[in-house]
Amino acid sequence: MTQQASPQASPPRALRWAVAGSVIVMIAAGGLFYYASQLAASKRQAHQGEITVTIHPKRCEPNALTVAAGHASFRIVNRSDRAVEWEILDGVLVVEERENIAPGLSQVINANLQPGDYAITCGLLSNPRGTLHVTPTAQSDAQAKARPSMVAFIGPLSEFRVYLSTQGSALIKAVANLQQAVEAGDLKQAQALYLPARAAYQRLAPAAQRLAELDNGINARADYFEQREQDPGFAGFHRLEYGLFEQRDLSGLAPVAQRLSSDVASLKQQLLAQTLAPEQLVSVVARNIRSLAEQRANSGEEERYSHSDLNGFAANLETTRKVIDLLRPLLAKSAAPLLPQVDSAAQALAARLDSLRDGFGYVSYDKVSAEQRTEIADKAKALADALDGIDPALGLSGL
Repeated sequence: MTQQASPQASPPRALRWAVAGSVIVMIAAGGLFYYASQLAASKRQAHQGEITVTIHPKRCEPNALTVAAGHASFRIVNRSDRAVEWEILDGVLVVEERENIAPGLSQVINANLQPGDYAITCGLLSNPRGTLHVTPTAQSDAQAKARPSMVAFIGPLSEFRVYLSTQGSALIKAVANLQQAVEAGDLKQAQALYLPARAAYQRLAPAAQRLAELDNGINARADYFEQREQDPGFAGFHRLEYGLFEQRDLSGLAPVAQRLSSDVASLKQQLLAQTLAPEQLVSVVARNIRSLAEQRANSGEEERYSHSDLNGFAANLETTRKVIDLLRPLLAKSAAPLLPQVDSAAQALAARLDSLRDGFGYVSYDKVSAEQRTEIADKAKALADALDGIDPALGLSGL
């Protein structure tokens, strides 16, 4: 009988464990639900200040905006059938932009805006532009009065102007050589000369991308034209790239090369004519490196026909390191601990790009694995984050 009682005691014990387990599961589920609801509430709170702009095939909605000066966040939702861009323009200058927003997706643009009136571009280059009115605030007025002395920045800004002039001359010469090869009907030579010409442009790209109209003529991808590659407005580097590497045909490229030669000459003139404020010196290269991290590194869309993306990344980094060196004396005085972080991030990106060299150049980007592209993007993001610390360290944040 004692042996028979033992099995009868097991079910109640198992039942108690089952009930306890159910309670634990319920508590855990309740905790997870609470965590998820708090996380969702936190996200809603974080996004409360976002202004949503929806890009349709032919327009943006809304296309007239008013915001207060200071930090503003815009969530750009793409309801068109192609990857598009959205820009804030101050005259001919790009204040902020987001490129390659995929169909059906959204991206956030964070901008620090001064009082004034701006234009906004919306998707295709042929779409009508909108307006953005930024009203002054007490904080923006106070920041304007608290602006640091500009005397310390005269040297770096002057030297950067010399750099732009030198690189502008190099670009003009490289494009002239490319034009000659195109006009001579030498496809192989034109393909070879495209790469140094494109790299020369990418050294200027951080500053050139501020000049909206001219940069569109030089650098716009086919996506931004209604008929894509067949659109009459599609010109510049990417039209040449399409003919040289995709079609492998020089037919009709002579006028494109001629116009590009004219445009890069105008680019040098306009870059030297524009005033660059101290707070824009770092921001132009930081924005360029961040676009590498968030869009160009993983997509491979920038040089989709020639797959020469790595050449452009290295040229972008060269200009970024130039800006770091120009500001090095100021940073050594005001933010010595920041310098090793910036230098380390720049060196890490350089080392990753160098590991993909192939002889005197770089491997074709279609041969770069997804993992390697992610590594490039991660290191570019680390550099962009480090660069973002420079302006606050120099007293230029919020200006």
